[in-house]
Amino acid sequence: MSEPMQDTCANRLLRSLHPDDFALLQGHVRLATLAVGDVLIRPDTAIPQVAFVEQGIVSLIGNAPDGERIEVGLVGFEGLVGTPVLLGAGQTPNEAKVQALGLAHVMPAEAFGEVLRKSPRLHRQLLCYVHVLSVQIASTALANGRYKLPARVARWLLMCHDRTDGDELPTTHRFLSLMLGVQRPGLTAAISALERSGLIQRQRGILTIRDRESLLKVAGASYGVPEAEYARLIASPGRAAGPS
Repeated sequence: MSEPMQDTCANRLLRSLHPDDFALLQGHVRLATLAVGDVLIRPDTAIPQVAFVEQGIVSLIGNAPDGERIEVGLVGFEGLVGTPVLLGAGQTPNEAKVQALGLAHVMPAEAFGEVLRKSPRLHRQLLCYVHVLSVQIASTALANGRYKLPARVARWLLMCHDRTDGDELPTTHRFLSLMLGVQRPGLTAAISALERSGLIQRQRGILTIRDRESLLKVAGASYGVPEAEYARLIASPGRAAGPS
């Protein structure tokens, strides 16, 4: 398989790199399919590879010893799955699971570490992404703890929309309930209200965004901080990032 070219990569993080740093990565990556349900990082297990997402969405999931789980972050074509490797941790108690079909440039963790040692500039740039991801995780905690369910649902839909080329988001109420940590009846009521207002449309397994601007109003201040930080430190995240 031919090596990726920087100007044709969909991954915003790869495109933002200095060309010399991209060249260091170029010979080590291969394009892989991300199938729905694939687990890219397993809890408390050595991370074998990192993945620069080209297409699709990966959920970062926090796990408790008693089996409770909740989504703490999202990664799409703006980012990288495997940041513990970048930080020298090697593994994490959290999980990374594909929630939307796609592609990624994957690279063995060992080779990734070697490249980082060769280029402090690359390491610094990718650490900026780690910072943005930590801001996203903090914003998720804030949204879950301080905002009402309609705002949280709107925020999640906007974040998925940011990471999708079109307006159709493949998901189910069961999955969304798990990701947001809410009971399905309350979630169904929130989704139904958004649909009645014309903001989204429901079909089996798919939610279609119909009115992004109105979704931004529903999400309010729960959305936009990580997106603005990404734009400040790395590049344009793709769609309009909302308030900055």
